[in-house]
Amino acid sequence: MPYKRPTLRQRTHYLWDRFMSFGTPALVSGLFVLSGVIIIIAATYIYFYSADPPEHTFGKILWDSLMRTLDPGTMGGDTGSNDYLGAMLFVTMGGIFIVSALIGVLSNELDQQLEHLRKGRSMVIEKDHTVILGWSPQIHTILSELITANENQKRARIVVLAEKDKLDMEDEFNARVKKKRSKTRVIFRSGSPVDLTDLEIVNPHRARSIIILPPDHGDEDAYVIKVILAITNNPNRHKKAYHIVTQLVDEKNLGVLKTISRRDKVQPILTSDMIARIMTQTSRQSGLSIIYTQLFEFEGDEIYLEDASALAGKTYGDLLNAYEKSAVAGLHQANGNVVMNPLMGTPITSGDQVFAISKDDDTVATSGLQAFPIEERQIQINCEAVEPPAEKALILGWNRSAPTILCELNNYVAEGSTALVVASQDAKKDFKKCAAAADHLDIDFLVGDPTSRQLLDELETEKYEHIIVLSCGDLPIQDADANTLVTLLHLRDIAEHSEIPYSIVSEMLDLRNRQLAEVAQVNDFIVSDHLISLMMAQLSENEHLYDVFTDIFNADGSEIYLKPISDYVTIDQPVNFYTLVEAARRCNQTAIGYRLSANANNAEENYGVHINPHKAETVHFKNGDKLIVLSEI
Repeated sequence: MPYKRPTLRQRTHYLWDRFMSFGTPALVSGLFVLSGVIIIIAATYIYFYSADPPEHTFGKILWDSLMRTLDPGTMGGDTGSNDYLGAMLFVTMGGIFIVSALIGVLSNELDQQLEHLRKGRSMVIEKDHTVILGWSPQIHTILSELITANENQKRARIVVLAEKDKLDMEDEFNARVKKKRSKTRVIFRSGSPVDLTDLEIVNPHRARSIIILPPDHGDEDAYVIKVILAITNNPNRHKKAYHIVTQLVDEKNLGVLKTISRRDKVQPILTSDMIARIMTQTSRQSGLSIIYTQLFEFEGDEIYLEDASALAGKTYGDLLNAYEKSAVAGLHQANGNVVMNPLMGTPITSGDQVFAISKDDDTVATSGLQAFPIEERQIQINCEAVEPPAEKALILGWNRSAPTILCELNNYVAEGSTALVVASQDAKKDFKKCAAAADHLDIDFLVGDPTSRQLLDELETEKYEHIIVLSCGDLPIQDADANTLVTLLHLRDIAEHSEIPYSIVSEMLDLRNRQLAEVAQVNDFIVSDHLISLMMAQLSENEHLYDVFTDIFNADGSEIYLKPISDYVTIDQPVNFYTLVEAARRCNQTAIGYRLSANANNAEENYGVHINPHKAETVHFKNGDKLIVLSEI
């Protein structure tokens, strides 16, 4: 087909399209040029061709024409020949068109800019801020905790990047997070954390810490790995190590994270593994979940790191009572080792730091006392470890934490102990692997529905010392919690009729459902996502806590125990905490608090748990009260 030259109309249309493609600046410039052309044409005609001789200079005529362009009403007072009036009418009509078009162009540009801001696509110019990448129900707890942590900061910034509308994120934040009088500003931006261009919006290279939240659907670990790659292999990355806090589901992916983040400090929490360890320990010690929650929250007392070089030459045991307003818990030694509840004779050297539970970082200070008010006559120590008897445990439900729970129970219980798992048929495959690996624990499996009252009656739940109720991992959060509530209510009713006490530990997924579940008077609730969120917030503020969490949740290290007060002191008269700390020290244990049994079911009194009490205050303890200690056994 022979080439056909474009017509003049086609050429003109093409040039117009090119001009319009330059956007608002081109349109405004074009309108100014057109306005100038109209003014010059009118002024030239009046000056050279009008029937009336010009009374003003050419410049004055240009100025008058410009005024009529901007203000059409000015023409109403004009007098003169028809030529002059016609020229002024031409200028005025052109001005009306140009000004109207200019207002429309500027209004449209303003709307576009507002829409751009609404989408949250503008660059964040911040430094030393906390970046949160991703969106899940956990974000509300994390934001609330970080706002609390930054209450004493003059200027704190938190920047959130997620594949969610900016206004929707702001509305959800305002509805779910209780904002305190704080200088912390939360900034939301819309974009994909795995997209390098979107990632630059939140300026992660100048952030002091980065939190990555996996989605609540799909392959969570794959998403986390892709986001970490986008940060650590970014062409704009800085030379310093990034501090990244995240969570993983599969332990096998830990090796992948180490490979892709050799230069950085990436701290992943194995969610199912961590929750399983907490549930296992809590099932054997009622009240432990409350202690963990209080330690992980920024509201109240939390763990701080303080330089102990000034105490060089003393021992760890000497430090325990040296801090009147803080409870010492462990050491971060100069060689990098982290040891919770080390041997009491461990020497303090220059460069060592102490882990202390305190109200704030500025309250971690030695009292300066040379002698402590220890009441020697009240100390009566019973440090002998009692061989635990065989135990019976009942696990109702199944999710990805269940295999680890069974393995952990196997590590803790005496030989001859038994566990019965009641779950759906689908769980039987994973169960067989756990049963084959257990050496202390005999594990049986029963296919059934834990919400069935008839089945629970047939199980004779009163013959079990420990009952663990797991959330179903295959159901939506609210449906899983609803099933858990039904099971708990049945168990509580059975317990009241049998009048035989047994401990019940339950896993909840949504923190808001815990208040509903309290009617069942369960000994301990583990709100899994809430606890993980608290830990992530703590790690983002203090990277050294990662080794602390690893130590206290490891069966081989020192863990938190609740032991009878009567094993340490007499309970016939009040005693101060200095004395309790000293009594625990003589058993190679670190005392960090106590629990009063009289308030064990009182939420307003923190269920009787007192972490880091003032050492000089005296308390009259009773039988059933517990001392909270870090101990090997």
